Amino acid sequence: MKQADRDRLVTLKKAKKKLITQREAAEELGLSVRQVKRLLLALKKRGDKAVVHGLRGKPSNRKIDEKVEQEAVKILSAPVYAGFRPAAAAEYLQNKHGIEASKETVRQWMMRAKLWRGRRAQVRDVHLWRPRRSRFGELVQWDTSEHDWLEGRGEKLYLIAMIDDATSRLFARFVRHDSTEENMKLLWSYREEFGRPVSFYTDKASLFQTAEKRKRDEPGVEKDPVEMPPTQIGRALRELGISWIAAHSPQAKGRVERSFLTAQDRLVKGMRVAGVTTLEQANAYLTNEYLVWWERELTVEAANPDDAHRRLEKSHDLAASLSHVETRQVRPDYTLRWDGRLYQIERAAVTPGLRGANVRVERRLDGTLAVRHGDRYLPIQECVVAERPHKDLASKPARPRRTPQRGSDWNKNFDLKQGPKVWQAAQESGCRRGPAIE
Repeated sequence: MKQADRDRLVTLKKAKKKLITQREAAEELGLSVRQVKRLLLALKKRGDKAVVHGLRGKPSNRKIDEKVEQEAVKILSAPVYAGFRPAAAAEYLQNKHGIEASKETVRQWMMRAKLWRGRRAQVRDVHLWRPRRSRFGELVQWDTSEHDWLEGRGEKLYLIAMIDDATSRLFARFVRHDSTEENMKLLWSYREEFGRPVSFYTDKASLFQTAEKRKRDEPGVEKDPVEMPPTQIGRALRELGISWIAAHSPQAKGRVERSFLTAQDRLVKGMRVAGVTTLEQANAYLTNEYLVWWERELTVEAANPDDAHRRLEKSHDLAASLSHVETRQVRPDYTLRWDGRLYQIERAAVTPGLRGANVRVERRLDGTLAVRHGDRYLPIQECVVAERPHKDLASKPARPRRTPQRGSDWNKNFDLKQGPKVWQAAQESGCRRGPAIE
C-alpha cells in the first residue's frame, strides 16, 4: 500500500466515523460523492484493501493493442496526413483504414509520436473569488517577503510566512536569507507545531520549481515542455506526502500577500516602537506580540472543526527528508566525495554490490552527513589526507649561473654569401650522387 492510499484511508475512516461529511471527503480525495459511498461500502466489506484498486499492476481490459497504435502512427506520419488534427485523424483512420479509436485516444497517440502538441484552453470566464477551504490544514499558503523590516536599524531580514486558507492562522519567522535551508527549518517548526498539512500553495520560485533553461532568442511556445527534476523542497514534500500547488499569479495566493501588506504596516511600526534592532529581538516580538494579536483579531473559525493535519507515519523520516540530498557513486576503494572531502565507508558496512553503486547522501539541517544505500544507512568517517612535507629551498645549494664567454672570435670572418654552394660542398666532401628514382 502506497502512502497516498494510506492518506486516502485516513480520510475515509474520518467519513466513516462521521467526523467529516461524505461531500467533504469527496472534495479532499478529488472524487464524487457517489464514489466515496462505494469506497465506504467496500471498506466495510474488504477492510483497508478497499483503497487499493483491483486492477493495479494489470493491463486494462479495454486497452487497444500496441500494434494498432503503431500502425495508426505509421499512417498518420505520412506526408498526406501532415497537420491533421486529432478529430480529423480519428475520422480518417476509421473510414479509410478500418482503425476505430476515439478522438482522445488518437490525440494521445499523436502526442506520444510528436505529431500533435497539446494546447492550453483559454480562460473565458471572469475570475471569481475562491471560497475558503473547510478544514484547518487542507491548504496552507507559503511565501517570503523582502522588506526593510527594521527600517535601517539593523541587518536586512526576510519574513517567511505560512497562512492557513480555512482559518487565516499565521505561522512566520524572520531569517537572514531566503534559502532552501531556512525554508526547511520553518517547515520543520510548522510540522512540530501543527502537523503535516494536506497541501502547500506557493509561487513558482526556484525554491519550489526547477525552471527549464531556454536560449534567449528561443521561443518558448513552439517547444514541448520538459519535465524537470524536483527541487530540494519539492522532493521533501513528495517524501512527506504533502501535495504542492503552484500559483500562476500573485493574486492567486492573495491571502498570504495581504498578510504581508498588514505586516509591512503594523509589524514594522510595532518593532519600531519596541526598539527592535536584531534578528533575535525581531523573532521574539513577532512570536510574543504580533502573532498573538493576529490570532486574536484576524483568524476565523473553520467551517468544519476537524483538523486535516496528519501525523508522521513510520515510513517518514523528517530529518532525512528535510535535508540537502544528492547522489554519489561509491569508488572501488569504498570511498565517496562530498563537498571537496573524501569519506570512507566502514569495513563492517561493506556488502556485495556496494562498489560502484549509487548512494544517497544527505546533508542534514544540523550539519551532519548521512549516506544511505537502499533502505540501509552506512557509517562513514572522513579520510584525513596526510600533508606532504615541504621542501626547504633555503638549505638547497644554489647552482652557479653560466655566463657566456665574451671576446670570442671563432666566426669573426664568416660570410654566408662568400661560402661555397651546397652542391660544391657535397662534391668536395666526396659524396656520390645516387641513382635517380623513377
